[in-house]
Amino acid sequence: MAILRWSPILDVKPIEKNNIYEKNSLAPSVDKVKDSVMGVNCYQGGSVVGTGTAFVYKKDSKYGYLLTNNHVIEDMEKVTLVTSEEKEIEATVLGGDNYLDLAVLRIPKNEVLNIAEKGSSEKARVGDTIFTIGSAMGNNYLGSVTSGIISGKDRKVELQTSSYENADWVMNVIQVDASLNPGNSGGPLLNINGEVIGICSLKLVDQEIEGMGFAIPIELAMSHVDDLEAGKKIEWPVLGINMTDINSSTKYTYNTGDIKSGVIVTGVMKDSSAEKGGLKEGDIIVELANKEIKDVANLRYQLYQHKKGDTIKITYIRNGNKDVANIKLQ
Repeated sequence: MAILRWSPILDVKPIEKNNIYEKNSLAPSVDKVKDSVMGVNCYQGGSVVGTGTAFVYKKDSKYGYLLTNNHVIEDMEKVTLVTSEEKEIEATVLGGDNYLDLAVLRIPKNEVLNIAEKGSSEKARVGDTIFTIGSAMGNNYLGSVTSGIISGKDRKVELQTSSYENADWVMNVIQVDASLNPGNSGGPLLNINGEVIGICSLKLVDQEIEGMGFAIPIELAMSHVDDLEAGKKIEWPVLGINMTDINSSTKYTYNTGDIKSGVIVTGVMKDSSAEKGGLKEGDIIVELANKEIKDVANLRYQLYQHKKGDTIKITYIRNGNKDVANIKLQ
């Protein structure tokens, strides 16, 4: 058998550095924003138990302010940030919200290296080039860049935010095919100009699924950021009911007949909006403000499009008969 050996290739001129040119490189946009992106370290008992990403969206005379995901920092004893220069800084958590999955952090102004420029997710189109910067798999891969396109807009993704047996919340998100790995949560989703159009939040994980990540639109984040900065609890309207999906295990204690979708009222709180509007235990809510209600997640999403003080129409079924209640939200 002949033995193969590597041998040098002769008479080849070296490529001059200034001859290398990539017309469509994202490098200028990455350079524009990378110093505004920081890694997030979350501590419990003196040890790092989780990582994520955050980005600076503004600064004032004293502080710099960063956005990240609430699920990254929730219930942590200490949160630190790692700059693009690998300097670790302790951060103050100002506020967060479970349903928005957003949180605001604060650091001293002199630790801010750059501020990310905000763009528009509303103007972005399906097929547009996007990229992300984040701490994929933790600080060993600080500043990792992945890119792709916008695969879809206004996607409604159901997820579980509590111990409820089924999904209980719907997020309205941007779908992307850029790689999002553990540690990317809270990082910026950027357009080709290096402007933030979203906040990376979640992805679908399954052996049969590849490249389905989701980001919170920047407009939604900025509409709540003042309250989060001030440490205010986001006020969501409430009906004042306990509820369950019509297809959940709880339904067998109620007579639902042949109704296939909706939400069963399993309890009504005293003096609540629901009680004042006439809803009772056992009612099946099938519409809210003329929108079909399929399950708990869908009901909560539709409810949270309204504000405290609004009066909404709820269509429900009681003992096989359809009726309507006009409910003023508390």
